Formats: sequence, structure tokens, C-alpha cells
Amino acid sequence: MTTEFLLCLTVLFLLAAMGAPIAHAILVGSFVYLIADGKSIGVAGKVLMDGLYQSFILLAVPLFIVAANIMNAGTISDRLLQFCVALVGRFRGGLGHVNILASLVFSGMSGSAVADAAGVGKVIIAMMTKSGHYTRGYAAAITAASATIGPIIPPSIPMVLYALVSNTSIGYLFLGGILPGLLMAGVLMTMNLWISHKRGFAVEDPVPLSDFPKITYQAFPALLMPAILLYGIYGGVTTPTEAAAVAALYALILAAVFYRSLSLHGFYEILVTSARSSAAVGLVIGGALILNYIVASENLPNRVASALGGLDVDPLLFLLCVNLLILLLGCLLDASTIILVIIPLFIPSCRELGIDLVHFGVVAIVNCMIGLITPPYGILLFVINAVTRIPLVEIIGEIWWFLSVLVFALLLLILFPGITLWLPELMGYAG
Repeated sequence: MTTEFLLCLTVLFLLAAMGAPIAHAILVGSFVYLIADGKSIGVAGKVLMDGLYQSFILLAVPLFIVAANIMNAGTISDRLLQFCVALVGRFRGGLGHVNILASLVFSGMSGSAVADAAGVGKVIIAMMTKSGHYTRGYAAAITAASATIGPIIPPSIPMVLYALVSNTSIGYLFLGGILPGLLMAGVLMTMNLWISHKRGFAVEDPVPLSDFPKITYQAFPALLMPAILLYGIYGGVTTPTEAAAVAALYALILAAVFYRSLSLHGFYEILVTSARSSAAVGLVIGGALILNYIVASENLPNRVASALGGLDVDPLLFLLCVNLLILLLGCLLDASTIILVIIPLFIPSCRELGIDLVHFGVVAIVNCMIGLITPPYGILLFVINAVTRIPLVEIIGEIWWFLSVLVFALLLLILFPGITLWLPELMGYAG
């Protein structure tokens, strides 16, 4: 490691430790490297513009954010929530199951864990606490844990970012996330059922079966969103970026025309909110593009790959070690930074060791999502604390059971690549 790069990392981590936004820390650290190495600051501008012009796929990020915000507005989320209550609310721990199923359903629309937690999550927490059967901490913890499913089931903003740094097919990444997302929902529901029996949670009043067809009819157009996305991509109708635009348009038509729940002022607020969220992600992407140029200049990824190739490391052992590292980094860094800055270091090593990049990407993203609920820097814990005012200590006290089963699901995904690759291979993925 050169002195210049060591100085870059020192500035980056020092600023992050002082509480500076991670995007700003990356940008300042990168500029320090360029100055120390005698390069012009203009190099950063060129790298940034080249990266953006060559990454048409990045347009999918703001489009998915707009689609998510529209779906969370008006009565769309209410109708989907009623559908979830009617489907699984009759079982023991019913509202906990509703919480997880709602995250599974909304994950097919938002692609963002934070959007799920701050949107429909806030509503379900209120429902759970008002029922009197669940503590505030438990309701918040299961909401945070289930929100991690959001970026695994397509569409997925983190998968778009991973595709950017790995040149992997977004379509196959989206397909690869479906079964892992269902697995995560399954282990969370199992844990919720076990805790519900252990603590004696009461059974909710069931929705009459006679009401179920009407509730399903009202929610059905919104439930079609993931199917439209996947058909557009795999039917050859749209590119992934165009599919994101279709998703945003479909959400707008649903909210404004079909459900008549979106006003002109409300749409303006959605666009403003989406622009702010997109700008926040864009700053991280911009910083990461410059930092990745620096990392490439230092030849770090190839040096790591060569070193691992020389050691004859077992691919499974490599995957376990990398995922342990990502799990630890998830306690300190946000998911976008890990995906854009840390994960690219290991992609050449994956190629060298014969590890499938779709499998590696999905597993790494699942790991990053688990990091969103891992103290001390579990961003979802802070988001839920901010929107509900439930003390962090109560949320953290209940999160460990759900964290443990998600780590178990991650281990299954590492040990059995077929869980991730079965659907992509069914659709023609050759690896």
C-alpha cells in the first residue's frame, strides 16, 4: 500500500468516525490522494463523468425510488396491508406474520429497505402496539428485520449498484434474489411463530373469508407490479432501466387514475422527496467511482486475486471469510458504501476462484441488508426510531432473535448456491 493511498484511507475513516456523511468522507479522502499523488483534481471530474456516461443503468435508481414513493402514498399501501391481514392475520402472532408478508409484498415495488421501514413499517408498528399483544420493541424489531427483504426481491436498488461494479446481468440478479427473499421471509415467520407461542401472544380476530375476494381484487393491480417488471425484462420487451421507468409510470397510473389517491400537490412532494433520496445515493456513487479509480490505480483487486490464487484458497472458505468481513463492516458502514467500494475488491478473486458472480452478488447483498439491523450502525434501527420514537434500547433488545435466523439463512445461501441460481439457470443463465 502506497503512502498516498494510506493517507486517503486515514482521512476517509477519520472523517467517517467524526460523523461526516460517508459520501463526503469518500470524496475528501479521494481528493487528498489525488493531491498527494501529484494528479490534477480534474481527474476526479473526468472519472466521474466517464463513469456516469458509461452507466446508463444508474437511471434505474431514481426511477425505482419514485415508484416506491408513489406506491407508499395514498391508499395503495393500505389496500396491500389489508390483503396481508386477510391472508395471514388469523394465525398466532398474526400481525407479526402480516408485518413480514407486507415487507415481502412491498419489496416487489420499492427495492429499498429504508422505504419499506419508513413507509408501511410505521403503519404496521402502530397496528401491533395498539392491539395490546406486542411490545413496542418487538413490533419495531420485527419491522426492521422484515424490511431487509426489500432489496432482495426484485426490483432492487442494491442489485443495480452491484451490477454497475461487476458487469453482471441485472435480470439474472433479480431472478437470483427471489428464492433467497422467500427464504428470509420463511425463517423470520418461523421465528415469529416460535416467539408467539413462547410468549403466549393472542390470536387476532380473523377477517371473514367472504371479504377475501373483494380485498384481493382491490390489491391485485398493485400486486401485479413485480410480474410486469419481470415480464418486461425476461420477455425482451424492456431493458432493466426501461423496466424501472415502466414501474414508475405504472405506479403513477395506479395511484392517480385507478385508485384516485394522488393529488397534484402530493405528486410534487413525491418528486421532491425522490430527488433528495436520489441525490443522496448519487453522492455515494460519485465518490465510489472516484475511489474505485484510485483502487484500480493501486492495482489492489488484481493483487488480492493473485495472492489468493497463489495460496490455492478453497472457494467456500473464501466466501465464508468475505461474508464474515462484510458482516463486520455492516456494523459500521452503510450498504451502498460496501457494495460500491468494498465488494469490487473481491470480484477479480471470485473470477479467479470460479465463484459465480450472480451467486456472490446476491449473497453479498443479503449480507449487506443484515448489516442494516446490526448494532451499533444499524440504519434501519435509527430509521424506525426516528419515525416512531420507540427507544433504540427497546428495539435492540428484541432484534437479536431475528438477526440470528437471518444469519442462518445467509449461511444456507453460501453453502447451497442452487438456492440462488436455480431460477436464473431455469431462464437460461449459463454462469
